[in-house]
Amino acid sequence: MTTPLLQLKGVNKSFGPIDVLHDISLEVHAGEVLCLLGDNGAGKSTLIRLLSGVHKPTSGEMWMNGKPVLFENPREASNHGIATVHQFGGTFPLMSIGRSFFVGAEPTKRWGPFEVFDRDYANEVAVREMRELGITRINDGNRLVGGLSGGERQALAIARAVHFGANVLILDEPTAALGVKEAAHVLRIVLQARKKGIAVIFITHQVMHAMTVGDHFAVLIRGAKAADFRKGEKSREEITDLMAGGEAMAGLEAEIESHL
Repeated sequence: MTTPLLQLKGVNKSFGPIDVLHDISLEVHAGEVLCLLGDNGAGKSTLIRLLSGVHKPTSGEMWMNGKPVLFENPREASNHGIATVHQFGGTFPLMSIGRSFFVGAEPTKRWGPFEVFDRDYANEVAVREMRELGITRINDGNRLVGGLSGGERQALAIARAVHFGANVLILDEPTAALGVKEAAHVLRIVLQARKKGIAVIFITHQVMHAMTVGDHFAVLIRGAKAADFRKGEKSREEITDLMAGGEAMAGLEAEIESHL
């Protein structure tokens, strides 16, 4: 078995007296989609913040490529190749596609004695990278991001992360606010990222979307990992029951019955 690209070992996170994550162990390999499933309040958001360097674990370890890491801030996580795309893509509605693609890393060219933003280069790269992910109707990098659909904005954010060298891509509920066609676009982009050898962590509460793209699944309930399984090992109904605490409830019912 190859070394996981990213691995958590017995990670716990507390905020003062409140325990939020309990003994989380996970791993994701290059060219694999790990679907992290859980209902609201399951601990998904806190786990994302740990992976992306916003929070540090209270205890436990994080490893990348077989070596322990501890991120002091999100920049350190980014420098290690971890990119997080949040639900609405982290894009800027009043910017052009090209400008938004390169925000914080603007390409420049000489204009007399000055260095100015190289708009043509930025537009060319942004459009090309989006088209490589299957968004073929975008052909003008001068268009405002605010005129893009939700799926296209997600594609822009994912294309940007891939272009700047992400090898672990964390997608936080990328299909939650999208219609059927737009969600299908995003799911195709997830598969394209996997083909490029990127490790994708797909956070969602939508079981069908997870089953469409996932290779490996983990279910969180109240901050603990309730299940960890591979593609094909559980049905949609079993996964849905798990997310609702089905196995735990079944165990409790069996225990009650044994005492009757």
